[in-house]
Amino acid sequence: MRLAIVEDDRDYLTSLEETLRGAGHVVHGFADGPSFIHRARQDNFDLVMIDWMLPGMSGIDLLKWLRKHLGAMPAVMLTSRAGDTDIVEGLEAGADDYIPKPVAPKVLLARVNAIGRRSYPSEQRGDRERFGDYEFDGTDESASYHGERILLTAKEYSLALILFRNLSRSMSRAYLLESIWGRNPDLPTRTIDSHVSKIRSKLGLRPERGFRLTPIYSYGYRLEAVGHPVDAGKG
Repeated sequence: MRLAIVEDDRDYLTSLEETLRGAGHVVHGFADGPSFIHRARQDNFDLVMIDWMLPGMSGIDLLKWLRKHLGAMPAVMLTSRAGDTDIVEGLEAGADDYIPKPVAPKVLLARVNAIGRRSYPSEQRGDRERFGDYEFDGTDESASYHGERILLTAKEYSLALILFRNLSRSMSRAYLLESIWGRNPDLPTRTIDSHVSKIRSKLGLRPERGFRLTPIYSYGYRLEAVGHPVDAGKG
């Protein structure tokens, strides 16, 4: 997953980043609420971890902002405030989980993975996923339309599946780039544009097939269902 951590203790933030990156997550750290908000207005994250005691803007206030402006983005309070009233306040403010500090790395990873399973159930591999007349098979990373197999590279398959799993959600180039290639600042964002162009052509993503892939200027892309709503299904 692509994670954001809002934590003003630099040493603790570094420790969290090392633990989560070691488990394969892409992690971005922020020292305060405003810096996270600035980035979140331009980018996507799968999960944000928030300390309560932050400079200027408390973690609770940041959590309330997140719920108002970013809706259902999963969020965890990770804080030394561990009283019952604190936990209740954090959960009622919109946190999906409340983790008191200090927390063992194995426990932290288990809690993060549990939230990922609840929030993104379709991320579990091995099932066939259907979107309209398109089907994706995770067992061999193949795609098909009306039962006709479509040849995609591994990266094209992953990119297409992310877009379908996030129908109607605007996806930033940075999110797509890091979700598929990992955190690699040397890779130009035009790599995403090239791959999007290829999957648009190979999958035939056009309104008569039920989907529209729209570029968003200076941001990224959005895949939308055209006509009747499309429910993702599993085989």
